[in-house]
Amino acid sequence: MKVCWRSPQAPGGKSTGCRSKASMSATFKLQCHFILIVLVALRGEGRYLELREAADQDRFLLFGSDLKRALEGEQPYRRALRCLDLLSLPGQFTFTAARPQLHCAAFFISEPEEFISVRYDAVAIDCQGGDFLQVFDGWILKGEKFPSSQDHPLPTTERYVDFCKSGLSRRTIRSSQNVAMVFFRVQEPGNGFTLTITTDPNLFPCNVISQTPNGRFSLVVPHQHRNCSFSIIYPAAIKISDLTLGHFRGLPFKKPSVGCAGVGDFVELLGGTGLDPSKMTPLAGLCHPFHGPAQMKIACDNTVVRMVSSGQHINRVTFEYRQLEPYELESPDGNSIREFCLSPL
Repeated sequence: MKVCWRSPQAPGGKSTGCRSKASMSATFKLQCHFILIVLVALRGEGRYLELREAADQDRFLLFGSDLKRALEGEQPYRRALRCLDLLSLPGQFTFTAARPQLHCAAFFISEPEEFISVRYDAVAIDCQGGDFLQVFDGWILKGEKFPSSQDHPLPTTERYVDFCKSGLSRRTIRSSQNVAMVFFRVQEPGNGFTLTITTDPNLFPCNVISQTPNGRFSLVVPHQHRNCSFSIIYPAAIKISDLTLGHFRGLPFKKPSVGCAGVGDFVELLGGTGLDPSKMTPLAGLCHPFHGPAQMKIACDNTVVRMVSSGQHINRVTFEYRQLEPYELESPDGNSIREFCLSPL
């Protein structure tokens, strides 16, 4: 099984291949299959145990979040890093090449309200011989980025930090959201590197990939001209319980006559088969403050709640989400979106 990603060293951003079609959709879920399985494993779900081999190599991933936090407080977590890996908790991780490894990527994800910091502890790679070690601020899968270029505060070129160019002058790199990743190539057996992953509080998390298929979250954008996305890599039911838009100095924003056209502050629900929210289909727009509930089922591989803010106001949206059950995908009813992105199971 392979996850597709863009190698920053490859001409034209060449991507690796993907595994053949199995029981999930033929696009995004095939490309993200490894990540989806491990994210489910992090919650102890048993639905996708066909990838038990990955979990067996690291049974710590199967612990619940409460137990993980308790163990984190007792001792630093250490383990070897694999060529293709996903990690959801702080610790020290060492990669040592047993054979030439040409296309490797490690995905890091933390709680929504945290930044991720990647620190180089030791690096032994041959930059002149073609090795590389790069930290990317966000995730990339098959050339699609999260956060999208429209939503991230930095241009794409500045989201890469290349060890072979900066060395240890930038020993620690901090992400702008709860996900980050490392691309690397190590060709000489015995060479490698050690990284320490830590997290810091993020008072106003903006762009988030959910660790879980179910939960509750509030996006708050205080007087900032930016777009914030909350991504759920599952078909999901979204229930919005509260939406506050356009409040400035106690004055409520005037409601537009029709739709959200021309409104600087609004929330939209997106669905699609890729990772980049800017390439997804807008399915609903909300530009009137209200107290819910308002709900919709979106049968897409990826479901996103996205807030667009002008920077003049304090905007807030609170919502609950849950993964759709198979029977809901087979026989949707009520307020649901099916035709754009239903993925057969």
